[in-house]
Amino acid sequence: MKLNIAVFFGGESVEHEVSIISAHQAMEAMDTEKYNVIPVYVAKDRRLYCSDLLRDIKNFKDLDALKKQCTQVTIVSLDNQIVIKPAQTKMFGNKDLGTIDVAVPVMHGTNGEDGTIQGFFEMLKVPYAGCDLYGAAVGQDKVMQKNILHNSGLPITNWFWVYSSEMDEHQDEILKKVHQLIYPVILKPARTGSSVGIAIAHNDEEYLECFEDTRQYDEKIITEKVVKPMVELNCSVLGDCYHAEASVIEQVGSASSDELLSFQDKYQGGGEGAKGAKTSGSKGMASTARIVPAPISDEKTKMIQDLSLQTFRVLGASGVCRIDFMMDQDTQQVYVNEINTIPGSLAFYLWEKNGMSFAKLMDKLIALALDRERRRSRITFSYDTNLLSNYSENSAKGTKGSKM
Repeated sequence: MKLNIAVFFGGESVEHEVSIISAHQAMEAMDTEKYNVIPVYVAKDRRLYCSDLLRDIKNFKDLDALKKQCTQVTIVSLDNQIVIKPAQTKMFGNKDLGTIDVAVPVMHGTNGEDGTIQGFFEMLKVPYAGCDLYGAAVGQDKVMQKNILHNSGLPITNWFWVYSSEMDEHQDEILKKVHQLIYPVILKPARTGSSVGIAIAHNDEEYLECFEDTRQYDEKIITEKVVKPMVELNCSVLGDCYHAEASVIEQVGSASSDELLSFQDKYQGGGEGAKGAKTSGSKGMASTARIVPAPISDEKTKMIQDLSLQTFRVLGASGVCRIDFMMDQDTQQVYVNEINTIPGSLAFYLWEKNGMSFAKLMDKLIALALDRERRRSRITFSYDTNLLSNYSENSAKGTKGSKM
């Protein structure tokens, strides 16, 4: 019997369009002999839509027109099933649009990769692929992430963070911290991805200009020392806290002359392409200029794979993730940059080099989702008490403010 796999994509994020590309790559890779694939589009206004039109990426050229042709839906738990229902039921229309056995979120950035939709799945009690809500939240918030990495003894660059509002009253103090790092420095929103809102500053004037731009995307702003000359190396990890494996290492190169790998470099670059992906147009992260495997020694490869597995574990990750590293070309010092808990193109191109097809990768993600749900079904989350049976106004006054 086939499993009903709902692939959630889109979302209220600066990476909305990237999510659409990654999701279509994933859906095309799924074995239709095993799964009924149900596309669930999360529009930028957070409304959910279902339709067969969502299967063809060409239909996404005009999002407003597409939404008008799709059915807005809601997802509810009924009689131990997760049911997709039309938001507005017509008198003679279908009462539901199917059920969900496993949810696969392919959503990048805010309100998708950050624990938001994972919490939604938790409330529904539907098995879902990837990190749980805790791992997703930590993976998205680079401030929490860097603190955990530092406290776990993993190598990261010198950095600090502030709330964006602090710049209005404490500019001198912030600039003093920047001077301690020594220019050039890089500014990042704490909870975005795909290089959106990231900039490099070489002096105070540039820093203040970059800060104003970066604060448009987040309330938390990270400043860290630039590693230069720098080589960017990435490694994917697949698994959970019980067992995980690391992929080959890739070296990522910018297709432009800029100091940063830009959004255009990542998703509109001139790399080797997404082998095995049937979607037309952009190939997502698989189009980035890259060298796989990276031209580094076996010893360095093993070290980065070990760091990847450690990072995956201490951040509570699961599913398929990508850990990004920076290596100082002169000193060969390696730093953990960040984890991507739902990486672009699901990092399938790294697993192909390990001999795992995209279809097998999706099989593994679905199996991990079901395994986690089986384990969680054995955990006690609540227990019966007689607290309310003894409740009265007098007793309530005596326990005001107490959590007991």
